[in-house]
Amino acid sequence: MGNFQKLSLALVGLIIGGSLVACDDGRAGAQDTAKQLAAAVTALDVGSVAFDGKDAAAANEQLKEVFQALEPAKPAVESGEVKLEKDTATVPLNYSWKVGSDDWKYTVSAELKKSGDKWLTVWKPDMLVPELADGEVLSAAVHSPQRAEILGAGDAKLVTYRPVVNVGIDKPQLGSADPAASATKLAQLVGVDPAAYTQQVQAAGAEAFVAAITLREDGRTVTDAQIAEIPGARSIHDSLPLAPSRTFARALLGTAAEANAEQIEKSGGTLKTGDTTGTGGLQQQYDAQLRGTDGVQVFAEKAGLTAEEKQALPNEGRRLLFQVEIEPGTPVKTTLDPNLQQLAEDVLAEVGPASAIVALRPSSGAVLAAASGPGSNGYNTAMLGQYAPGSTFKMVDSLAMIRNGMTPDSKVECTPTLTVDGRTFKNAEGYPAGSLGSVTLRDAFAHSCNTAFISARDSVSQAQLESAATSLGVAVEAPGLGADAFLGSVPGEAEGTEHAASMIGQGKVLLSPLAAAVMAGSVAKGSPVSPTLVLNAEAGAGTAGTDGTGTPTADGTSPSLTSTAPAPAKAADKPITAAEAAALADMMRAVVTSGHAGFLSSVPGAPVGAKTGTAEFGNENPPKTHAWIVAVHGDLAVAVFVEEGGLGATTSGPLLKEFLVAAG
Repeated sequence: MGNFQKLSLALVGLIIGGSLVACDDGRAGAQDTAKQLAAAVTALDVGSVAFDGKDAAAANEQLKEVFQALEPAKPAVESGEVKLEKDTATVPLNYSWKVGSDDWKYTVSAELKKSGDKWLTVWKPDMLVPELADGEVLSAAVHSPQRAEILGAGDAKLVTYRPVVNVGIDKPQLGSADPAASATKLAQLVGVDPAAYTQQVQAAGAEAFVAAITLREDGRTVTDAQIAEIPGARSIHDSLPLAPSRTFARALLGTAAEANAEQIEKSGGTLKTGDTTGTGGLQQQYDAQLRGTDGVQVFAEKAGLTAEEKQALPNEGRRLLFQVEIEPGTPVKTTLDPNLQQLAEDVLAEVGPASAIVALRPSSGAVLAAASGPGSNGYNTAMLGQYAPGSTFKMVDSLAMIRNGMTPDSKVECTPTLTVDGRTFKNAEGYPAGSLGSVTLRDAFAHSCNTAFISARDSVSQAQLESAATSLGVAVEAPGLGADAFLGSVPGEAEGTEHAASMIGQGKVLLSPLAAAVMAGSVAKGSPVSPTLVLNAEAGAGTAGTDGTGTPTADGTSPSLTSTAPAPAKAADKPITAAEAAALADMMRAVVTSGHAGFLSSVPGAPVGAKTGTAEFGNENPPKTHAWIVAVHGDLAVAVFVEEGGLGATTSGPLLKEFLVAAG
């Protein structure tokens, strides 16, 4: 190699070597240090960070004090591009916090300093929050909106804030009195378990107020004076979102109260101590809509100030850094008529077993009342119950038979008994002998001849039954309902005794009282009724379970909404026509004029059409029966149900008459 080539290579080597030295100016190390700092602050733990002039443990303690008020939230922190100047560097730190329903974002600058071959972080409070001074920490104030109301027809206030009194033992006020003695006396006064309440009082801290009961102000019999006579006892006046009475539509509306520990834990940070939240019914389903969004303010303030010192300073010594505006909840608007709802509950007040009355307006589908009796023990029997509908289902049979060419005047054979595949079916006890033999379809319907309808099984397929049911609004989805409900289940396939049982509303055929009212309402309207309850479901509710799901138990009831039942149809593929509805209305009127429901003939106003139903269940001999009746009265469709109620005409019928007469 020539000298010239050697010289050229040497020059290239010097140039490349000089470039490498120029690039290795410490930027890479500073950038790594910045990333490590950002990760440490994100974790709210800078104990492993090397600081210039600050002990890492002390820095870590100060960081936790600064951000303590925002717990359990943590920031997401990312470092930006390092700006290098000899042995110092600055780097932007981009913070993002989740505060309430919003994101708090800001950028601060951190300073780095090179020491030997390492980069150290210069500790300054303003690397945590803009303009944060030494000795300042963050504080937060949360402002919860008042829970929105649940409204009924005409915006009547179904659930609104009503005055209450929280009664309990205020332990600081006990003085030298015996806590157990006071707790026992108070428990006896307000009617709670003395032993359990005494245990609560003794276990509570010395500064605790231990609530015994919350009483409605309206109608309470325990007075403040009686409470004050007990050492340490106290009454605190407040207000809560309540229905007009403790029982009013409780199964449907649910309740609202201060969130308990379990609800807070399951909320994933949505709820906090002191928040009001819904349990069950519409209160739970529409909880987010009713609750609204908290307003949050984040302040910087000097740590350790006393309340008196804060009061002496402008704005209590706080500097506003970030704010989330409060968003009030949105009322849930329903179609419930408070007068009809209360009437339905009054009618059911003395009924022992589970029971329900559902009333709706056929012209609009508006659910006016959905009452579950005291025997339902808080379960929404009216909308979620799953029961064999018995002879009320003969409305569906009749529609299928009419579609096969029959009329109310067509002749059918009503025999005392009928045997299908070894199983004997019979008519209800007391069936009139005069309606046996060759009778009109109208007469068989009016007196509910089981054998006549079962005899039609060869000409009415199970698929035709299913189609006729959906034509009457049963076992189809109700997109406008806005609440959890079971809307019926009618299998499309069945043979032998199961098909025969379907013809009299038994076997695997199941309806809720709501579905039964829809079925009757579709006759009155002349087209399928799609029920409506919540008018503004789109305002922010969770998904309403209106797909008719539910697991039937052996007796046809269902306490849950998990189901193996067929999913409901989207809509009727062949809606009932006005002519078909007129024929059914003619037969329903005959139930009143010549059949089982003659007691309804005296109901004032428009003529009443009805259908009774008695559904057998279980394996006892004789079997137990559920009692049903449905009716139409002008623009009102009503279903009445009593579990294990015996005969529909004798048990549910008088309840229906009482309701219709009072409803006017």
